[in-house]
Amino acid sequence: MVQFLTLDQINLTSKRVLVRVDLNVPVVEGEISDSSRISRITPTINEIIDRKGIPILISHFGRPKGKVNPAMTLYPLTAEIKNVMRNDNVYFAKDCIGPIAEEVVKDLKDGEIGLLENLRYHKGEEKNDPIFAAALAKLADIYVNDAFSASHRAHASTNKIASLLPCAAGRLMQSELEALETALEKPQRPVVAIVGGSKVSTKISVLTNLIAKMDVIVIGGGMANTFLYSMGYDMGKSLLEKDLTNVALDIIDQAKSQGCKLILPTDVIVSEEFRSEAKHKAVDVIDIPQNAMALDLGPKTIASIKQIFKDAKTVVWNGPLGAFEIKPFDIATVAIAQFVADLSEQGKLISVAGGGDTISALNKAGVEKYFSYISTAGGAFLEWLEGKPLPGVEALKNHQ
Repeated sequence: MVQFLTLDQINLTSKRVLVRVDLNVPVVEGEISDSSRISRITPTINEIIDRKGIPILISHFGRPKGKVNPAMTLYPLTAEIKNVMRNDNVYFAKDCIGPIAEEVVKDLKDGEIGLLENLRYHKGEEKNDPIFAAALAKLADIYVNDAFSASHRAHASTNKIASLLPCAAGRLMQSELEALETALEKPQRPVVAIVGGSKVSTKISVLTNLIAKMDVIVIGGGMANTFLYSMGYDMGKSLLEKDLTNVALDIIDQAKSQGCKLILPTDVIVSEEFRSEAKHKAVDVIDIPQNAMALDLGPKTIASIKQIFKDAKTVVWNGPLGAFEIKPFDIATVAIAQFVADLSEQGKLISVAGGGDTISALNKAGVEKYFSYISTAGGAFLEWLEGKPLPGVEALKNHQ
């Protein structure tokens, strides 16, 4: 079990609490298009306020490369934070360290929230600079990390600062770590992973790590084409990585030696064109036409995967099973997502999913809310699946 302090072990009364959050929200034409990252940190912020602490939010936004860039200021988020958190008392500081930040923080009262300017306006943030970390620590009595999505980076606000203040995980960080612990370290078995996406090259470390932890791994998406090609199948014009044939074969051998069952497609949906509503058909993998591409799993494979999930207790999902962005090549991803969601809703399956494409696919299937846990952490989620230590998490563990 990951060992770290949570808000339960910290006295927040009359304390200024520096909360590392991830406010790197998508902005389209000056408007925030998705405020879910703000919604997900709200429980932590409200709890701090309810327990008579004063939260001070710090975050990065974009990549200003250590320079002030007005296009990447956090100021416009002030209104959205007020709206989402239903708290009009949000006060912005035009810097995250120094006299400007100190003045705003000093004036904060019970029930109020501080929001400091973009951390990455300072080069010391990404360099994990101890002087920059000390300037941040000067602003508060306690440090809380509620940004699992930024914790795969050894930056001053996620790593070094934890050695300078009493520290704890926020509620979002806590829920992320507990969900991943449940799915990967102490899962109810049988435990199954779905690993999809277009390229094996981006998931080699994930597969290698999961083989030792999973009972079954389902491989889909363009990745499956490379595996099938390595086994001698003619994949026509399918997307694949011929230079990774030996890597794919090594992964197959590793799985056999460690007792992990790999599930690859036995049939696929093929088409001569990659476009919406293109002519398509299901064929066995041995019968893929020379002029066609495999773009989704076939009905036999979908049925086999469903059968596996009927016996499973835990599933970890990263990556779509086909070219889900374009109909009709979304059928396998949507069908399996709905099946997993139904089992989860019935309490028969613990389901944890993460990764940008994965979340998009689950949203398209309309089932995101039925999964046991959805991680929005992106790169951090992927590195956790790879078995890599995350600097932000290690800092919390090392400074209890």
